Amino acid sequence: MPQPYRRILLKLSGEVLMGPGGLSIDPEVTARVASEIANAKAMGFELCVVVGGGNIFRGIAAAAKGFERATADYMGMLATVMNALAVQNALEAIGVETRVQSAIPMASVCEPYIRRRAERHLEKGRIVIFAAGTGNPFFTTDTGAALRAAEMKCDALFKGTSVDGVYDADPKKVASAKRYDTIDYSTVLANDLKVMDASAVALCRDNNIPIVVFNIREQGNLARVLAGEGVATIVTRENG
Repeated sequence: MPQPYRRILLKLSGEVLMGPGGLSIDPEVTARVASEIANAKAMGFELCVVVGGGNIFRGIAAAAKGFERATADYMGMLATVMNALAVQNALEAIGVETRVQSAIPMASVCEPYIRRRAERHLEKGRIVIFAAGTGNPFFTTDTGAALRAAEMKCDALFKGTSVDGVYDADPKKVASAKRYDTIDYSTVLANDLKVMDASAVALCRDNNIPIVVFNIREQGNLARVLAGEGVATIVTRENG
């Protein structure tokens, strides 16, 4: 699986930072994720990162239980800022220069999102973590990741999950589920394969940004996939 990528956006769910004891942000797990990101940077890639907030607060779930949707979504965006700061702390602890930019301005803790400044950070070799989604309610962090990938002119969006690619059914429930090596955007959307939400997939399709789905929980897997050696599914314009 050749990787003609130079600049990538890594999208992680907030749950990736959780430990076995149920701690929302586990320092050891966060340090392992940071080491994965640092290894990718050491391979010569320019990296930006988006981390969800589901380990702390999930806006859609809260809205279903009675929270006003916009308020719940803003709370979820604040959760992503907490996760971004945790990942930044872990990266800088191992000597990787990192900047957090938030779509919701909060000057005391991080930079506001400014596209040209973010591009400059990447050019200087820094990792940029984008927080607070798009800054608007009713949009997921998947959509925020796709938007930032397009704005940063990323060559691909890497979606780190708990499974090793895209399947035609839930592999945790269906033993005979088939994993795709490649699949096109239209099939993902038509079959509702839950790679990312529909607006994120459509945004990647419209900007011709491949989506690479892989298992981030497997030690060293990000570097292997970037080297073309790991197991992953690539969502592109054409199947196969």
